[in-house]
Amino acid sequence: MSQAGDFLVEIGTEELPPKALRTLMTAFGDSLEAAVDEARLGHGPVHAFASPRRLAVLIESLDRGQDNRKTAQKGPPVTIAFDADGNITAAGKAFAKKCGVAVSTLGRTKTDKGEWLSCDIVETGKTTAELMPELITGALGALPIPRRMRWGAGGAEFVRPIHWIVLLHGSGVIKASIMGIKTGNKSRGHRFHTDKPVTVKKPADYLQTLEDSGHVIADFDKRRELVRKGVESEAKKAGGNVVDGESLYDEVTALVEWPVPLAGSFDDEFLLLPREVVISTLTSHQRYFPVADKDGDLLPRFITVANLDSEDPDQVRAGNERVVRPRLADAAFFWESDRRKTLAARQDALREVVYQRGLGSLYDKSARTAALAESIAAALGADAGTVARAAALAKSDLLTGMVGEFPELQGTMGRYYAMSDGEPQSVADAIAEQYLPRFSGDGLPTSTAGQILAVADKIDTLAGIFVIGKKPSGNRDPFGLRRAAVGLVRILIECELDLDLKMVLRTAVEAQPKGKAEVDEHCAALYTFVTDRLRRYFLDNDEDLATETFDAVLARSPASLVDFERRLRAVQAFTKLEPASSLAAANKRIANILKQAGVQHSAAVKEKLLSEPAELALWSALGSAKEAVSPMLEDRAYTSALTTLSELREPVDAFFDDVMVMVDNEATKNNRLALLGELRALFLDVADISRLSI
Repeated sequence: MSQAGDFLVEIGTEELPPKALRTLMTAFGDSLEAAVDEARLGHGPVHAFASPRRLAVLIESLDRGQDNRKTAQKGPPVTIAFDADGNITAAGKAFAKKCGVAVSTLGRTKTDKGEWLSCDIVETGKTTAELMPELITGALGALPIPRRMRWGAGGAEFVRPIHWIVLLHGSGVIKASIMGIKTGNKSRGHRFHTDKPVTVKKPADYLQTLEDSGHVIADFDKRRELVRKGVESEAKKAGGNVVDGESLYDEVTALVEWPVPLAGSFDDEFLLLPREVVISTLTSHQRYFPVADKDGDLLPRFITVANLDSEDPDQVRAGNERVVRPRLADAAFFWESDRRKTLAARQDALREVVYQRGLGSLYDKSARTAALAESIAAALGADAGTVARAAALAKSDLLTGMVGEFPELQGTMGRYYAMSDGEPQSVADAIAEQYLPRFSGDGLPTSTAGQILAVADKIDTLAGIFVIGKKPSGNRDPFGLRRAAVGLVRILIECELDLDLKMVLRTAVEAQPKGKAEVDEHCAALYTFVTDRLRRYFLDNDEDLATETFDAVLARSPASLVDFERRLRAVQAFTKLEPASSLAAANKRIANILKQAGVQHSAAVKEKLLSEPAELALWSALGSAKEAVSPMLEDRAYTSALTTLSELREPVDAFFDDVMVMVDNEATKNNRLALLGELRALFLDVADISRLSI
């Protein structure tokens, strides 16, 4: 093939969803790179770019085509390809035809299983120009787009209508039609700064050409950095610092092609609103950046990022200020009017709001959660009264005007309204913490009541959705159950709530309306669902943890996740001990022996039937070990227990070296099986170490 050249594809669209733009950009680049690798095209680094109206991928030094490939084809056995007289059969002729060669040129391959006809086929490599349109179509089809749309009379589907496609290899255009759009070298610039097509002469010039001729910064990361620096600079000029800018930088970057940060202001009186209300008004509704002073107090200023270089920036600033004032005024109205009615007075109205078909109203949900939270509080020795009161009021703020306008403030506004109603601080704090953690990496509830309420709310949600048969399947999780389970795992472990999870799951399931399956089935499915998240939680947070170590503990199904973690750390420490490998192998051997012998429940060992020195020594060692580890197990000192049990290696090894278990004498055999059962049970008190691969 001829010399490699840089490759560029740009998909020009209507404005893409801002919250998904970075994900779409990365997925397009990754998917196309994987497709190129699969197609055996050599290449250099791959770069993905995106702006509100485009997705692009630039591949450095992409080969002009595939190399020819020789593949060996295996045909029918010689005994089938030729008859007894040595004449070619229909099977032999068919194979020669498939290979496109004469029968006389077919080869033969000998193996241990016989002799076969064979031939070498040379597959002619395709050119990059032939391959790329199909690879691009496949990569676009694989993008994580929940809902695709159609446009015009064609049948193409994409996240937004496509208007142009640039497709270059070196300085030449790859002429093709992708999703009904003909390719070329004409891109488009900024909607307001340019009105002519932008010609891209070669891939290496792509970014600079768009910036110089199109007033578009297509490099997402470069544009994001310009947004960040510009916003922070404007905030500093305004006398403060940006509030939580990271939560908005990606989204704002996805909204602009030519970022121009500007500072604006609003009336001081709006600072009397709860801090979260002002921030949500600015960020969620307008994508403005709030500004706070060095003490963290909000200033009546904000930073907006315009998508054009205006000749009159003051007019742009004034326009943004005109937009934000009525938004803040609405929030002030909700704040005043909502407080005229207490949360308790709103409880009864929750009966009229359907929570989920088959699970009753929000009032029913609140009642179930309150009862479950009370039982959890009792089990943990916490203040059940505080928890029950918080749970009863927890959903009332959903009926307020403020939460109706700002759904992201549910719980947060409940706290403010509870305090306004004169509820105890502990109740108000628990209401605010009930939804934590809301997302990966989010903070956890800090109050005990908040932790219990969050656990109860999540478990009731999980139990209810499972009971009505709508648990997640594949990538679909419309009720956010995976997120709820991860949050549950984090709270129980990181807040050290030593709770019998199985018992609580059963209590929650029994409180739900009757489901199609039995309670036991729902409980088992829920425990599995939660422990699947638990597996990821531990494996993602500890790169040294082996899957087999987790499975060794999971086999014992600990009821408490706090207990689960202690066992896990103990087994992890055990694997580093020198005797661990031998004892894990011995446990595996014992498990197999007991299984083959059909032993399910270990019988008592009869000491008078022990005769061999090795089995007597093992029996004695087991007695000492059991006495030593019993208090350790009671105190959950699992690491110490396994360290003590590791001292059994020598008597265990000696037993297997010197003693035959499956002897003809039935009493002796059963007694030795009982001895092995005692040994295995001792380790099973912590974990099933037979599952370890050491």
